[in-house]
Amino acid sequence: MKPITIWGQHAIAELLHKGGLRGILYLCPNKKKTDKLRKLAEASGIKTILTDEAELERLVPGQRHRGAVLILEEMPLVYQSDLKYQLKQLDQPGALVLLLDGITDPQNYGAILRSADQFGADLVVVTERKAAPLTQAVVAASAGAASYVKLVTVVNLVKAIELLQANDFWVYGADLAGQNLWETRLTGRIGLVMGSEGQGLHRLVRQACDGLLRIPAQGHVDSLNVSVATGILLYEIRRQQGWRGSFQPGAQH
Repeated sequence: MKPITIWGQHAIAELLHKGGLRGILYLCPNKKKTDKLRKLAEASGIKTILTDEAELERLVPGQRHRGAVLILEEMPLVYQSDLKYQLKQLDQPGALVLLLDGITDPQNYGAILRSADQFGADLVVVTERKAAPLTQAVVAASAGAASYVKLVTVVNLVKAIELLQANDFWVYGADLAGQNLWETRLTGRIGLVMGSEGQGLHRLVRQACDGLLRIPAQGHVDSLNVSVATGILLYEIRRQQGWRGSFQPGAQH
Protein backbone atom coordinates (compact mmCIF):
# COMPACT_ATOMS: atom_id res chain seq x y z
CA MET A 1 0.00 0.00 0.00
CA LYS A 2 1.32 3.45 -0.92
CA PRO A 3 2.04 6.01 1.81
CA ILE A 4 -0.83 8.38 2.48
CA THR A 5 -0.42 12.05 3.35
CA ILE A 6 -2.83 13.72 5.78
CA TRP A 7 -2.90 17.44 6.47
CA GLY A 8 -4.99 19.64 8.72
CA GLN A 9 -4.90 19.56 12.50
CA HIS A 10 -8.37 18.14 13.09
CA ALA A 11 -7.98 15.08 10.85
CA ILE A 12 -4.48 14.42 12.21
CA ALA A 13 -5.64 14.70 15.84
CA GLU A 14 -8.40 12.13 15.24
CA LEU A 15 -5.91 9.68 13.78
CA LEU A 16 -3.43 10.18 16.60
CA HIS A 17 -6.17 9.62 19.17
CA LYS A 18 -7.05 6.36 17.43
CA GLY A 19 -3.46 5.14 17.54
CA GLY A 20 -1.89 2.19 15.74
CA LEU A 21 -0.04 4.47 13.32
CA ARG A 22 3.29 4.18 11.55
CA GLY A 23 4.67 7.34 10.01
CA ILE A 24 6.13 10.80 10.56
CA LEU A 25 4.46 14.01 11.72
CA TYR A 26 5.84 17.29 10.33
CA LEU A 27 4.99 20.34 12.43
CA CYS A 28 5.49 24.06 12.13
CA PRO A 29 6.10 25.06 15.80
CA ASN A 30 4.81 28.62 15.53
CA LYS A 31 1.25 27.53 14.68
CA LYS A 32 -1.61 27.23 17.17
CA LYS A 33 -2.31 23.79 18.68
CA THR A 34 0.75 22.12 17.14
CA ASP A 35 2.14 21.51 20.64
CA LYS A 36 -0.94 19.40 21.40
CA LEU A 37 -0.35 17.40 18.22
CA ARG A 38 3.28 16.87 19.17
CA LYS A 39 2.26 15.42 22.54
CA LEU A 40 -0.34 13.18 20.90
CA ALA A 41 2.29 11.97 18.43
CA GLU A 42 4.72 11.15 21.23
CA ALA A 43 2.01 9.17 23.05
CA SER A 44 1.29 7.27 19.83
CA GLY A 45 4.95 6.49 19.14
CA ILE A 46 5.01 8.69 16.04
CA LYS A 47 8.23 10.51 15.18
CA THR A 48 7.84 14.30 15.02
CA ILE A 49 9.96 16.61 12.87
CA LEU A 50 9.78 20.36 13.49
CA THR A 51 10.07 22.26 10.26
CA ASP A 52 8.98 25.47 8.54
CA GLU A 53 6.19 26.62 6.24
CA ALA A 54 8.30 26.11 3.14
CA GLU A 55 8.84 22.43 3.88
CA LEU A 56 5.16 21.83 4.58
CA GLU A 57 4.28 23.59 1.35
CA ARG A 58 6.67 21.28 -0.47
CA LEU A 59 4.98 18.23 1.08
CA VAL A 60 1.42 19.36 0.26
CA PRO A 61 1.60 22.11 -2.38
CA GLY A 62 -1.28 24.55 -2.29
CA GLN A 63 -3.10 22.88 0.59
CA ARG A 64 -4.31 24.45 3.85
CA HIS A 65 -2.11 22.36 6.11
CA ARG A 66 -2.46 24.67 9.16
CA GLY A 67 1.05 23.81 10.30
CA ALA A 68 0.77 20.01 10.33
CA VAL A 69 1.37 17.20 7.82
CA LEU A 70 1.26 13.52 8.72
CA ILE A 71 2.76 10.95 6.34
CA LEU A 72 1.61 7.42 7.12
CA GLU A 73 3.01 4.15 5.83
CA GLU A 74 -0.58 2.94 5.53
CA MET A 75 -4.06 3.97 6.61
CA PRO A 76 -4.86 2.55 10.08
CA LEU A 77 -8.30 1.24 9.21
CA VAL A 78 -9.75 -1.75 10.97
CA TYR A 79 -9.44 -3.67 7.74
CA GLN A 80 -10.08 -7.22 6.59
CA SER A 81 -10.55 -8.31 2.98
CA ASP A 82 -12.38 -11.48 4.07
CA LEU A 83 -16.07 -10.59 4.32
CA LYS A 84 -17.04 -14.12 5.35
CA TYR A 85 -14.68 -13.88 8.32
CA GLN A 86 -16.03 -10.48 9.33
CA LEU A 87 -19.66 -11.61 9.18
CA LYS A 88 -18.89 -14.51 11.50
CA GLN A 89 -17.93 -11.92 14.12
CA LEU A 90 -21.33 -10.20 13.83
CA ASP A 91 -23.64 -12.36 15.89
CA GLN A 92 -25.75 -9.54 17.35
CA PRO A 93 -29.42 -9.43 16.25
CA GLY A 94 -29.22 -5.73 15.29
CA ALA A 95 -26.11 -5.84 13.12
CA LEU A 96 -25.92 -3.19 10.40
CA VAL A 97 -23.77 -3.42 7.27
CA LEU A 98 -23.46 -0.61 4.72
CA LEU A 99 -22.55 -1.53 1.14
CA LEU A 100 -21.40 1.08 -1.40
CA ASP A 101 -22.10 0.43 -5.07
CA GLY A 102 -19.64 2.59 -6.99
CA ILE A 103 -19.31 5.77 -4.88
CA THR A 104 -16.69 7.75 -6.79
CA ASP A 105 -16.78 11.24 -5.27
CA PRO A 106 -14.25 11.59 -2.40
CA GLN A 107 -16.38 14.16 -0.57
CA ASN A 108 -19.41 11.87 -0.63
CA TYR A 109 -17.31 8.87 0.36
CA GLY A 110 -15.85 10.71 3.34
CA ALA A 111 -19.25 12.04 4.45
CA ILE A 112 -20.71 8.53 4.19
CA LEU A 113 -17.93 7.13 6.38
CA ARG A 114 -18.67 9.82 8.93
CA SER A 115 -22.35 8.81 9.02
CA ALA A 116 -21.36 5.15 9.22
CA ASP A 117 -19.25 5.95 12.27
CA GLN A 118 -21.91 8.13 13.92
CA PHE A 119 -24.68 5.55 13.52
CA GLY A 120 -22.52 2.60 14.44
CA ALA A 121 -22.45 0.65 11.18
CA ASP A 122 -20.65 -2.60 11.96
CA LEU A 123 -19.08 -2.89 8.51
CA VAL A 124 -18.76 -0.81 5.36
CA VAL A 125 -18.34 -2.89 2.21
CA VAL A 126 -16.79 -1.31 -0.90
CA THR A 127 -15.70 -2.69 -4.25
CA GLU A 128 -12.12 -2.84 -5.48
CA ARG A 129 -12.96 -1.21 -8.82
CA LYS A 130 -15.12 1.71 -9.92
CA ALA A 131 -15.04 3.30 -6.48
CA ALA A 132 -13.18 6.19 -4.88
CA PRO A 133 -9.87 5.15 -3.29
CA LEU A 134 -9.11 6.06 0.30
CA THR A 135 -7.30 9.38 -0.14
CA GLN A 136 -6.58 12.49 1.92
CA ALA A 137 -9.74 14.07 0.50
CA VAL A 138 -11.83 11.16 1.79
CA VAL A 139 -10.16 11.26 5.21
CA ALA A 140 -10.68 15.02 5.47
CA ALA A 141 -14.33 14.80 4.39
CA SER A 142 -14.90 12.10 7.01
CA ALA A 143 -13.56 14.47 9.72
CA GLY A 144 -11.34 11.68 10.99
CA ALA A 145 -14.09 9.03 11.08
CA ALA A 146 -12.28 7.00 8.41
CA SER A 147 -9.89 5.73 11.08
CA TYR A 148 -12.76 4.24 13.11
CA VAL A 149 -14.82 2.51 10.43
CA LYS A 150 -14.32 -1.19 9.74
CA LEU A 151 -13.90 -1.30 5.97
CA VAL A 152 -14.08 -4.46 3.85
CA THR A 153 -13.15 -4.53 0.18
CA VAL A 154 -14.78 -7.07 -2.14
CA VAL A 155 -14.51 -7.89 -5.82
CA ASN A 156 -18.20 -8.57 -6.48
CA LEU A 157 -20.94 -6.71 -4.62
CA VAL A 158 -23.70 -9.11 -5.69
CA LYS A 159 -21.83 -12.01 -4.11
CA ALA A 160 -21.33 -9.88 -1.00
CA ILE A 161 -25.10 -9.31 -0.81
CA GLU A 162 -25.74 -13.03 -1.20
CA LEU A 163 -23.25 -13.73 1.59
CA LEU A 164 -25.07 -11.30 3.89
CA GLN A 165 -28.38 -12.95 3.08
CA ALA A 166 -26.89 -16.35 3.90
CA ASN A 167 -25.96 -14.88 7.30
CA ASP A 168 -29.55 -13.85 8.09
CA PHE A 169 -29.37 -10.26 6.86
CA TRP A 170 -32.22 -8.55 5.03
CA VAL A 171 -30.57 -6.40 2.37
CA TYR A 172 -32.24 -3.23 1.09
CA GLY A 173 -31.11 -0.96 -1.72
CA ALA A 174 -31.75 2.78 -1.89
CA ASP A 175 -33.75 3.53 -5.03
CA LEU A 176 -36.27 6.18 -6.10
CA ALA A 177 -38.62 3.39 -7.21
CA GLY A 178 -38.49 1.71 -3.81
CA GLN A 179 -41.01 1.46 -0.99
CA ASN A 180 -41.56 4.44 1.27
CA LEU A 181 -38.97 4.25 4.06
CA TRP A 182 -41.60 4.97 6.72
CA GLU A 183 -43.71 2.01 5.57
CA THR A 184 -40.88 -0.53 5.73
CA ARG A 185 -40.02 -2.63 8.75
CA LEU A 186 -36.27 -2.33 9.29
CA THR A 187 -35.56 -4.41 12.36
CA GLY A 188 -33.21 -7.34 12.82
CA ARG A 189 -29.99 -7.75 10.84
CA ILE A 190 -29.92 -5.19 8.03
CA GLY A 191 -27.72 -4.55 5.01
CA LEU A 192 -28.12 -1.20 3.24
CA VAL A 193 -26.84 -0.67 -0.31
CA MET A 194 -26.20 2.86 -1.60
CA GLY A 195 -25.70 3.43 -5.32
CA SER A 196 -23.39 5.76 -7.19
CA GLU A 197 -23.97 9.49 -7.47
CA GLY A 198 -25.19 9.42 -11.07
CA GLN A 199 -26.21 5.88 -11.96
CA GLY A 200 -27.60 4.66 -8.66
CA LEU A 201 -27.66 0.94 -8.08
CA HIS A 202 -26.35 -1.33 -10.82
CA ARG A 203 -29.06 -3.59 -12.28
CA LEU A 204 -27.69 -6.86 -10.87
CA VAL A 205 -27.12 -5.28 -7.47
CA ARG A 206 -30.70 -3.97 -7.44
CA GLN A 207 -32.04 -7.40 -8.36
CA ALA A 208 -30.01 -9.08 -5.60
CA CYS A 209 -31.57 -6.93 -2.85
CA ASP A 210 -34.49 -8.20 -0.79
CA GLY A 211 -36.21 -4.87 -1.20
CA LEU A 212 -35.78 -1.25 -2.27
CA LEU A 213 -36.23 1.87 -0.14
CA ARG A 214 -36.93 5.48 -0.98
CA ILE A 215 -36.90 8.50 1.28
CA PRO A 216 -40.21 10.40 1.16
CA ALA A 217 -39.47 13.96 0.06
CA GLN A 218 -41.14 16.96 -1.51
CA GLY A 219 -38.47 18.98 -3.26
CA HIS A 220 -37.88 20.46 -6.68
CA VAL A 221 -34.94 18.20 -7.59
CA ASP A 222 -35.20 14.48 -8.23
CA SER A 223 -33.08 13.11 -5.37
CA LEU A 224 -30.96 13.82 -2.32
CA ASN A 225 -27.19 13.78 -2.36
CA VAL A 226 -26.04 10.20 -1.71
CA SER A 227 -24.18 11.08 1.50
CA VAL A 228 -27.22 12.90 2.90
CA ALA A 229 -29.49 10.02 1.90
CA THR A 230 -27.13 7.54 3.59
CA GLY A 231 -27.29 9.44 6.87
CA ILE A 232 -31.10 9.55 6.80
CA LEU A 233 -31.43 5.84 6.01
CA LEU A 234 -28.88 4.77 8.63
CA TYR A 235 -30.65 6.87 11.24
CA GLU A 236 -34.06 5.36 10.44
CA ILE A 237 -32.70 1.81 10.52
CA ARG A 238 -31.08 2.40 13.88
CA ARG A 239 -34.22 4.11 15.19
CA GLN A 240 -36.37 1.12 14.29
CA GLN A 241 -33.80 -1.25 15.77
CA GLY A 242 -34.08 0.63 19.06
CA TRP A 243 -30.40 1.49 18.97
CA ARG A 244 -29.21 4.06 21.49
CA GLY A 245 -26.04 5.88 20.54
CA SER A 246 -24.17 8.55 22.46
CA PHE A 247 -24.16 11.05 19.59
CA GLN A 248 -25.76 14.38 20.41
CA PRO A 249 -26.99 16.60 17.53
CA GLY A 250 -24.89 19.73 17.24
CA ALA A 251 -21.88 18.26 19.01
CA GLN A 252 -18.55 19.12 17.48
CA HIS A 253 -16.09 16.34 16.64
